[in-house]
Amino acid sequence: MTSVLFLALRRLRLPIILLIAVYSIGVIGLVLIPGVDAQGRTWQMSFFHAFYFLSYTASTIGFGELPRPFSDAQRLWVTGIIYLSVVGWAYFLGSLLALVQDRGFRLALVTQRFEREVRGLSESFYVVCGYGETGSLICRALDRMGLQFVVLDIDGTRIDEVDLQGYARDTPAIVGDARVVENLVRAGITHRACRGVMAITSDDQANLAVAIAVKLLNPRTPVLCRAMSRDVAKNMASFGTDHIINPFQRFGEHLWLALHAPAVYRLISRLTGLPGTTLTAETTPPHGHWIVCGYGRFGREVIGCFDREGLEATVIDPEPQTEVGRRVVRGYGTEGGPLREAGVETAVGIVAGTDNDVNNLSIAVTAREINPKLFVVLRQNLEANRPLFGAFSADITMVSAEIVAYQSLSIVATPLLARFLGMAGTQDEPWASLLVARLEEVAGPVVAATWGVDINAAAAPAIHRVLMFEKNDVTLDALLRDPTLRVREIACVPLLLVRDGAEVLMPDAKTPLKAGDRLLFAGTNAARDLQRMTLRNVHARDYVILGRDRPAGWIWQWLSRRNDDAASTAGR
Repeated sequence: MTSVLFLALRRLRLPIILLIAVYSIGVIGLVLIPGVDAQGRTWQMSFFHAFYFLSYTASTIGFGELPRPFSDAQRLWVTGIIYLSVVGWAYFLGSLLALVQDRGFRLALVTQRFEREVRGLSESFYVVCGYGETGSLICRALDRMGLQFVVLDIDGTRIDEVDLQGYARDTPAIVGDARVVENLVRAGITHRACRGVMAITSDDQANLAVAIAVKLLNPRTPVLCRAMSRDVAKNMASFGTDHIINPFQRFGEHLWLALHAPAVYRLISRLTGLPGTTLTAETTPPHGHWIVCGYGRFGREVIGCFDREGLEATVIDPEPQTEVGRRVVRGYGTEGGPLREAGVETAVGIVAGTDNDVNNLSIAVTAREINPKLFVVLRQNLEANRPLFGAFSADITMVSAEIVAYQSLSIVATPLLARFLGMAGTQDEPWASLLVARLEEVAGPVVAATWGVDINAAAAPAIHRVLMFEKNDVTLDALLRDPTLRVREIACVPLLLVRDGAEVLMPDAKTPLKAGDRLLFAGTNAARDLQRMTLRNVHARDYVILGRDRPAGWIWQWLSRRNDDAASTAGR
């Protein structure tokens, strides 16, 4: 507020000084010039009456001559002052309009309003740096989950899109460079309610700057960063960045899982996608000779995946590098010549992984025309090209924005999910197949929702009270029952139990619960809401555990106890 006020006073100082001078001269003149009353006696106007008269006359309101009729000298003086005041007011209003249209002043107003909105946030929120394709996906998902967030982006057109999205909550958003610490502080990285910071801009150096600023100014706040380069990712990790997501590296890991452990790959796809999204039936990538078009950062990760699995691969690149260490064909792969030279007729699959969507589609179409049985992995760089890629129907489509968004959401919404996925990656195929079948049974052919439950007084007051104060045993089965009909199970699967640092995969329903336990579930949103009733409502808890539907309200409870006592007495 102070900066805006000082900016306005600095821009309006000359017209304000002119108005003050006009009014001062006018008041002094009216005080000094004598008037004549009806009896011919002279009188002097006081400073108060002079100021009051000029206030309503010079501002064109005009009540008349007060407190007495003026002499000709007074009227002549007032006439001159009126014209001078009109000039002064015209100058002031013109300067005021120019100030309102000034870009710097409007930016100051927007910044002030943004800072006020961020300071006024009472519930926990996330700071999202970068509102591109990845950022917009994350923000839409956060909004659906009922989480508050603040947006910072260097592009003004993207910030304008925030208001057009129609989010359920008012979303503070401002144009600013995430590399400037002052902008990050305005966005709330030091706010007591800041739950985390997500640096997901397209500039690795900007994401690195955000991570450094957060770790220095508010080390307790977790920060998630997108890194397209392994060197930048190592730099981020060197000073304790909590989560680093390299979409190319993640895709390489997923592609290796699809080759090495298809059931585990399907399990991860069911848990890390956007909840509610219908899953497409993906075929398992075949083993054999592969062709990789483009040997950039993405191509290197794919080649590393094939090397890890022991597969043969040929690289097609317009500027082949000596460190490839394998057979290389010079070209783009958009024409039949380089593809045939690379052996597309006998290859089992091709990866169109350049940074140009048009070239990738051309590579895929040309390769399929030569070898219709080819397994195609297609890299999509821009979300706007989704209709084109959807029309081609590749076997696997890699969209870096979606990979970063889904990984970020899984970390934000359910921190235990990352631990579970790390353990699941070490399990065998039969175990993963059974879990996938169970998830299909409860959630259908869509990505399952995942959520965590902490058995404490804040998140699960009803269950925590039983365990801590009433000293009754409660098993995991209580959280798997429908609080509206206890004989029916809700549509969810317990994935992980963390107790005193120990981790238990797929805990049994008969496992006793203890205060401080952390649980991970997967299922439907309806199941999550029903489970929340058991966790928070003592009546729902008693019904699920004991089968007793205790009435709500102390009057009905008193009447119920009285009826129970009367029935027991009659029984004796």
